[in-house]
Amino acid sequence: MPAIQPNSHVLVTGGSGFIAIWTVYQLLERGHKVRATVRSDDKGKYLQDVFKKYGDNLSYAIAEDLEKEGAFDDAVKGVDAVLHTASPFHFNVEGDPKRTLINPAVNGTRNVLSSILKHGSNVKRVVITSSFAAILDSTRQGHIVYTEKDWNISSVENVEKKGKDQEAPDAYRASKTMAERAAWQFVDENKPSWDLVTVNPPLVFGPILHQVASPEKLNTSVGFVWGLLHGSKKEDDLLAPAGNCVDVRDVAYVHVESLVREDAGSNRFATSLGPFVYQDVVDVIHNDSNVPAEWKKQVPTGKQGAGSSVKQNELDGSKASRVLGLNYIELKDVVQDMVASLADYEKRGWSGVPSSDILSLTKH
Repeated sequence: MPAIQPNSHVLVTGGSGFIAIWTVYQLLERGHKVRATVRSDDKGKYLQDVFKKYGDNLSYAIAEDLEKEGAFDDAVKGVDAVLHTASPFHFNVEGDPKRTLINPAVNGTRNVLSSILKHGSNVKRVVITSSFAAILDSTRQGHIVYTEKDWNISSVENVEKKGKDQEAPDAYRASKTMAERAAWQFVDENKPSWDLVTVNPPLVFGPILHQVASPEKLNTSVGFVWGLLHGSKKEDDLLAPAGNCVDVRDVAYVHVESLVREDAGSNRFATSLGPFVYQDVVDVIHNDSNVPAEWKKQVPTGKQGAGSSVKQNELDGSKASRVLGLNYIELKDVVQDMVASLADYEKRGWSGVPSSDILSLTKH
């Protein structure tokens, strides 16, 4: 399947999200036109304010309900590619994981693919934001290096086995696995004229650009670091296995680069900087002179440099480097830029748009 050409028109679903807004930025920077779906006019106007220098190259369409049949019918018309990023990332199952997490993820994915099949006659490639959650199987024992060949089996089995008693993190992992499986199944069954790519990041850190009205409204991953900066972690927490991480700008790069490389089609791409612990994060914070002093006071110091001693499962992100030319942003820059963006939001009282300094933090 040929990749998209320069100056193409790309649809980004959930365009006001943490990852999505960076993909929008990178697409605009490369000269593409972008149509973003958002849940409200307010979110659409925010995007236009952030990217006003790109003028008419950015437009938006309202898609309030991901599960509503036909929600994306109009949005997919006339575009050359689709980046589907809209899916929940939270652990609030409110007693029913299927209703709050799994159905929105699976049905939202099927809906956008159905709309592309029916109305996206120009579409050449679809890229879907999946997750390490669709790869990681927590029941596997020992030290494991996961790759794109692996799939999460146990979380999906627990949906029926445990029902409403399924724990929230496991239900989230099931939602991502089932949504990605549904996408590959859709392509296999319908044999569309376009091909599919999925991107599977672990915990995504890095600077924020999206609309955040208060610290409580931060996306889950960045909220972890905001909490760290405000006393949520103790010394004993710092060397606990924390998983794998990656910078949001690298995840956005993989989405965008997957559109323009022909050989990217029909691939999964794990995007991972590798495993980390919060000791690694606090080491960067305490060595960064730009971090507000009042924040540093609330951050434990632990044992500097001890993070490398912690052994945990890994997500191998080397395929994205080999196929797509990704050079991962180092954790030091990930953390420094993330904290700088949080300081910018607080300085603005969580209103308005990010300063141009935050946009200039892009490394690609």
